[in-house]
Amino acid sequence: MLGRFTLSSIDQRSAYSPKMFRSLVISSTFISFSSIASGAFTPTSRAASEAFPFSPGFDIEAVTEKAVSLPSHSWEYGTATEALLELYDAEHSVYGRPFPIPTIQPQDSRSLTYAKEKIVIGTGANALSDGDGAVSDPASLGVGALMLGKTNQTYSAAAKEQADFMLNEAPRWFNGAISHRVSVTELWADFIYMAPPFLAYYGVATNNASVLIEAVNQCLWYREVMRANTTTGEATPPTSHPAIADGLWEHIIGPQSADHGLWSTSNAWATGGMMRVLATVLRAPRGFVSREFKKSAVSDLTATIREILDGAMRVPTDGGLLRNYLDDPTWWGEIAGSTLQAAVAYRLITAAPLLAREGVLLRESEISNYVQWAEGIRTVIGTGPHVTAEGIVTPAVNPLWWGDRTPFTTGSPEGNNFAVLMYAAWRDCVLAGVTGCTAPTA
Repeated sequence: MLGRFTLSSIDQRSAYSPKMFRSLVISSTFISFSSIASGAFTPTSRAASEAFPFSPGFDIEAVTEKAVSLPSHSWEYGTATEALLELYDAEHSVYGRPFPIPTIQPQDSRSLTYAKEKIVIGTGANALSDGDGAVSDPASLGVGALMLGKTNQTYSAAAKEQADFMLNEAPRWFNGAISHRVSVTELWADFIYMAPPFLAYYGVATNNASVLIEAVNQCLWYREVMRANTTTGEATPPTSHPAIADGLWEHIIGPQSADHGLWSTSNAWATGGMMRVLATVLRAPRGFVSREFKKSAVSDLTATIREILDGAMRVPTDGGLLRNYLDDPTWWGEIAGSTLQAAVAYRLITAAPLLAREGVLLRESEISNYVQWAEGIRTVIGTGPHVTAEGIVTPAVNPLWWGDRTPFTTGSPEGNNFAVLMYAAWRDCVLAGVTGCTAPTA
């Protein structure tokens, strides 16, 4: 156990009903796949020359090189570490066979080499990197730290300190949701990509089921607070939102930096993080958590992911891309939220056989809609003027100021890494033989 953190404290804080959303995801018709009808697809690790078996319609290798060079902040380093893991070491990501954590020499993995270069050991909230006042941003490097810890215990000790601070020291909302900020209790949707995936992975890696349960609950507690109110009357974003935005999340709730708009990137951060937590729950060792908890967690996480994803798919786009603020027609289409949300759609449909084992069945029509939508985003990126000769994916929102009305075209660390995540998810979807998820023909 980590300090004062106990399983009973989780159970007492949770007011969430696991049965609340099951009707959203249980249906009578199960999707069919051409090559994986009887089991789940497991990607494999690839050498650099084998990581790019298909062309997505743009120079993904140039995009990847830019994705590695652009980051300069803790959460950007963590996102790049995850993108490289899913791209080059897919078998060892949570979408492959992650447990037990393999022993990999850092020099044999681009992801671990990168993480080792970027992690700066500290203390408390900054145990893995300088978070600049954030609770969760350094935690985005946590999976890389735990993998590095297999060959150097300094990293696993730092990961433990990072987890310990989040679980026992960080401020919490009234319902138990951990604050994104150290100095003030404030919830950011971005938190979901940084912290819960690390906590879920940490829980399994350290044989501590209570931490995995906490990771799931964090996602659900955040939903309780972040889900936007909508109106059937005239909406005036960001103060009110139209009915088609039902299920989407506001960006920031709290006293310091409140943003009640439906920021595209933050909604993608949320679904992307929950998808990683869901994958961790699905691939945790048999018997690690109770059968009842696993089924409830899989159902609830899938439903919450789909609430946001479906909302993003309903709102009007601009040039085939999600607007920077999803329901605000004064904003332009932007690549960061679009590509990460597409990656989530690909991961969700590829996971359908594993979901079915837990009683979460997806209709063929639903899967077809997700495939078509994600393919639409990928095609727009590949056919429009969205990837420069240098590998910059554009236009993105200013990564340090989401309200900047000027398209950011000099290279967004988030935007480029999200494009890599979309490619890796699409590639694995194609290799899994999911109907409608196909590589371009030569």
